[in-house]
Amino acid sequence: MINVAGCSRMKPTDTRPLDQAGMWFRSIEELKELAITDAEVAELAKARQAGVTDSACIELVRLARQRHQQFASGDAIAGLRRVEVTEATILELARLNQIGLWAGEAQAMRLAGLSDEILLSLARHRAAGQKTLSGPLLVRLKNAGQRDVDLINFIERGTTDEQAEQMLAAHQRAMTPSGFIRQRGRRR
Repeated sequence: MINVAGCSRMKPTDTRPLDQAGMWFRSIEELKELAITDAEVAELAKARQAGVTDSACIELVRLARQRHQQFASGDAIAGLRRVEVTEATILELARLNQIGLWAGEAQAMRLAGLSDEILLSLARHRAAGQKTLSGPLLVRLKNAGQRDVDLINFIERGTTDEQAEQMLAAHQRAMTPSGFIRQRGRRR
């Protein structure tokens, strides 16, 4: 009886999708040395097609290997690139192990006008296991007129969602007229 599972390991990885995505031969060879799988090739091709450079793709696989994981973040990275998150920010998010499930929220935050610096500050705090503001509240604070530097300060100080809600409520009260209207003119 032939062991079919053992035969599949001998099959070389098909790197044609990387070539079709525009990756250089030398970069593909470097990825082969990292023993990439067909599934990783598919994920890397998504990232590469979204504009991630060859060197960044190699670094992303190395980071996954350091965690004893397969590279599986192609869709998330492509989504981040579509909302113009820089490659440097993506690599830092990967180093912090903050690409996974959080990528969707990061995309929404970026679409709402939050900067890469805010994303990174938030990711650093999350990676350290510290409580921090949620993406939706950061967006609401931004929409209430807070500057990026203020938002980063809120993150750095460990401002909670509850505290942010209180700040927003105070801001709303300050912006809402008291209800008393002074009328000028004669009485009737």
